[in-house]
Amino acid sequence: MLSASGLYCERDERVLFSRLDFDISAGRVLQIQGSNGSGKTTLLRILCGLNADYEGELRWEGKLINATVEHFRAGMFYLGHSPGINKALTPMQNLRWFCANRGFADDAAIIAALEEFGLSVYRDIPCFQMSAGQQRRVSLARLPLSGASLWILDEPFTALDRRAVADLEARIAEHASSGGAVILTTHHPLQLSCALEIINLDERGPQ
Repeated sequence: MLSASGLYCERDERVLFSRLDFDISAGRVLQIQGSNGSGKTTLLRILCGLNADYEGELRWEGKLINATVEHFRAGMFYLGHSPGINKALTPMQNLRWFCANRGFADDAAIIAALEEFGLSVYRDIPCFQMSAGQQRRVSLARLPLSGASLWILDEPFTALDRRAVADLEARIAEHASSGGAVILTTHHPLQLSCALEIINLDERGPQ
């Protein structure tokens, strides 16, 4: 799906990583590790096209991403560290807006996603009235609606309770086993029922 070759990035005249090569294909889960400030979020933002301040090549299904941007965006879903929802809107409204941005409308699928993430009774409550964990679940409910084969997730377990963490781990493993792929950062010790690959950016500084 996605391959990186010779990635180099620096910030404030400090090299975050260099000569970084990897690829991720169907069925794989890749965790990006590193200490605070090592460039984990920067790397994810580079991979999903939100940061162009780097050197190296990124390819989607063998083609340079710049040459296949629309196809790449349709096949990838990025979830940042913050929930990325409009707290003045309800979960139902947030997910309708998300689906509209991806070019479709499907209330039945939205209702199923809300039920899957334990949010059915909150569907018409403004998100600002919900807890941080509930808001995170609204954000995560976009995963099954995205239709994306590649999930790029930055600290997706933030604010989740133990049960929600286990549920998300199961969804990540299920997505990989059904032919998808996941790249994520987390300080949470992952318990996945599938193989996990790790890149540690603390080991990928200047070379």
